[in-house]
Amino acid sequence: MNEKLGAAVEACSDDRDTIASSSASSSQDGTHPVPVEKGATSPEHITPINDRHSIIRASEDLRRTASNILTQVASRITTRHWDEPPPPLDGGLKAWTQVAMGFLVLFSTWGYANSFGAFQAYYTETLPESPSTISWIGGIQVFLALTVGILSGRLLDAGIFTPVFFVGIVVQVLGIFLMSISTRYWQLFLTQGVLSGLGAGIYFTPAISLVNTYFDKRRGFAVGLATAGNAAGGAIYPVIVRQLIPKLGFAWTTRVIGFLNLGMLSIAFAFMRPRLPPRKSGPILELAAFKEPKFAGYLTSSFFLFWANYYTFYYIASYGTQVLNLSYSSASVLVIIINGVGLPFRIVVPMLADRIGNMNVILPVTAIWVVVSFTWLAVRDVAGYYAFTVIYGIVSASFQCLFPSTVARISPRLDTIGTRLGMAFSVGALASLTGPPIGGAIQAASGGGFLAPQLWAAASTVLSFVLFTALRIHMGGLSLKVKC
Repeated sequence: MNEKLGAAVEACSDDRDTIASSSASSSQDGTHPVPVEKGATSPEHITPINDRHSIIRASEDLRRTASNILTQVASRITTRHWDEPPPPLDGGLKAWTQVAMGFLVLFSTWGYANSFGAFQAYYTETLPESPSTISWIGGIQVFLALTVGILSGRLLDAGIFTPVFFVGIVVQVLGIFLMSISTRYWQLFLTQGVLSGLGAGIYFTPAISLVNTYFDKRRGFAVGLATAGNAAGGAIYPVIVRQLIPKLGFAWTTRVIGFLNLGMLSIAFAFMRPRLPPRKSGPILELAAFKEPKFAGYLTSSFFLFWANYYTFYYIASYGTQVLNLSYSSASVLVIIINGVGLPFRIVVPMLADRIGNMNVILPVTAIWVVVSFTWLAVRDVAGYYAFTVIYGIVSASFQCLFPSTVARISPRLDTIGTRLGMAFSVGALASLTGPPIGGAIQAASGGGFLAPQLWAAASTVLSFVLFTALRIHMGGLSLKVKC
């Protein structure tokens, strides 16, 4: 009997902790284990070896099941297991309808924003603020129109385009109508700058991203047609400001712009529809994209171009009035020219890019841009200034029309275009926010002359060209035959 008891105790020696915890649990429940008397065995209190093996196997099965569940959950919050989206249509009535609606969106967004040069000249004459301070209105408008796309672009990928687009229309149009009753700088900053920019940012990035998802081989041409709305609007809005302010006054001129935007955006809202299935999972920001040499290099190079570009666009009319003694009406014509002259090039240049590659077009365009930027230093009369304005508008439009489609081409998946375009536009937003005020501050520090800010803008363009050259070599080497 003692030998049996000794064998039983030895078999249970590895499970003393388990027995002790069971005993403690039994004590808490008000029950007590029956002690094993000397010389007697109590089988009910001894766990058989086979039972213990079964418990261990069940525990391992449970752990494997939990691991499988966690793996499935983790796969839903990463980008490694997304299903590939369906291929683009690359044509058809529905696809080209999105292009036409994209034209209206850019007409009412960037046509309006890029015409700020006309407002800049008007505010300089009517508000007791410096040109540098006034330029913050247009700077914050463009900054928000681009930066908010970080969030709204991801919402397109998530499949909630329509409500986002509607909210953006309401906010932008509300800002324009409130602008019509604004008389002070801070009021214009909040209405024309913050509200209008915020509304545009909510709907712009999803809209242009949506157009990209409908095309592949003809993506550059399609996006170029849509961005032609930028040039068309940039020519129309300054005409409205120039012709109506003397006749109707600032308030009703602004209301006319508000009704025009409301009509354009309402038509776009009625017809624009997303094509791709919603991507519910995935991050709002793909920070890993900034580690990709192509993506990071392209955005860095573009930043310095936008820096110089927005300064020139905002001060093109002010230079005419302050240096060449043009009237406000005549200087406003320059804003119309620099925006509108690029209209045909926004169509032709993307067609060429579709054939030989976006970077193979961007690099020579940037080289020409460098030369044109330095020619501003040689302008001495009105005729020369008009010539400079025309060429600058052409090279600026040739680059801007390729910016969205290039981001799409270096993105690995169609259903990440909204997210990546939002990130790319935010970099341009930073340049638009800081470029005009920095140029204005340089002008003020140099005694009010334009020479110093002109040199700064030209130097920024040179730096951009150097960076684009390095990027082109990284992507395609030294061979000019490589499409990239």
